[in-house]
Amino acid sequence: MTVQGATHEEVRGSALLHAGERFASAPSLLTRLISPGFRTIVRRIDTGLERGSLLAHLPDGTTEMLGGRSPGFDAEIWLKDWRALLRLAASGVIGFYQGYEAGEWETPDMVALLALMSANVRTLGDAARSTGPFKWAAKLAHRLNRNSKVGSLRNIAAHYDIGNDFYRAWLDPTMAYSSAFSIGSDGLEAAQRRKFSALSERLADPDSALEIGCGWGSLADHLAKGGAHVTAISLSDEQLGYARASASENVDFLKLDYRDVTSQYDAIVSCEMVEALGREYWPDFMDCVARSLKPGGRAAIQYISIADDLYDAYAQTVDFIQAYIFPGGMLIRTSEFRALAEERGLEWRDQVDFGLDYAETLRLWHANFDAAVHEKRLPAGFDHRFVRLWKFYLTYCEAGFRAGNIDVHQVTLIKA
Repeated sequence: MTVQGATHEEVRGSALLHAGERFASAPSLLTRLISPGFRTIVRRIDTGLERGSLLAHLPDGTTEMLGGRSPGFDAEIWLKDWRALLRLAASGVIGFYQGYEAGEWETPDMVALLALMSANVRTLGDAARSTGPFKWAAKLAHRLNRNSKVGSLRNIAAHYDIGNDFYRAWLDPTMAYSSAFSIGSDGLEAAQRRKFSALSERLADPDSALEIGCGWGSLADHLAKGGAHVTAISLSDEQLGYARASASENVDFLKLDYRDVTSQYDAIVSCEMVEALGREYWPDFMDCVARSLKPGGRAAIQYISIADDLYDAYAQTVDFIQAYIFPGGMLIRTSEFRALAEERGLEWRDQVDFGLDYAETLRLWHANFDAAVHEKRLPAGFDHRFVRLWKFYLTYCEAGFRAGNIDVHQVTLIKA
């Protein structure tokens, strides 16, 4: 997958790789001075693994069983270089990924390893999160990704404008880049269409609908075929170009920021867009929903949350996804998000949770991505480093849903 003769700037996906480099924590003399000894880090991990176990093959040739005190995920790791532990101690999962990229560790089952870490994040504490100067430096770097109107354009382009040919290589034919619903033996595409139906059923056959964050247009097309006139908005030039090329007559695809919507609609749908906003913009999103719905109108929202009790610690650090994958993003705290809706006269109704469906969606995406790499179906320009980044991303997300610390939901909001 290395691009022969390509310059640094010509490698596709480099915007995400360069964004992550701002969070780099290469072990240095300073790191060694402020970090505890290697064995101290190993003991901290052992103590923090309340559930499940980790068979660790250490660089000095010894092997230790960490945790194992109660049932949970069981994983194995080969630490090839002690620097992997220094990275973990300094920068949490960001550092752990950078150690993986540098070849300092490997595992036969990445999902099990990352799910083990996720399931024990409460007891691992600082052993799995960035600390000290690295924590504050990462927060400062992440602050540069805030989703102002200008920042949103930059952040959306960094992820979604990698190219339609890239995403087409491993998504299903609907080009849905969000969790499928009730995945069964009929496959991913059918489960994605069930998701479209589940969202549209919440809207009660509207004449007019707004989709906030329309992706490649398949959900808007589904609503239009059901009889609605749909206004679908996005900030991604690539996605809009794809959607317009196959648009139904009853869909208008617009490049428009949700904060600039001025019309009113019978219904609003938004599928996994709110995680891209950042906490400071959640009120703006709810203002848009309340302002843009006609009285009695309904909104169907699909969103990803992190457990309420983990949110404060999560919000005080920068995680791997924010550093490398979705600049400016932040998972939702359901209690806070719901309160914002209710403060604006939006009734919160019929919440459905289906996190394991997302875990399975990610597993299938990963299998599709691996097949595309193996069969050389990825478009030219994506090098080996990017491929490893994307595989880690899909695995990291799957592990979080399997551990239960993150979840995906559908909810209906009704305007009085």
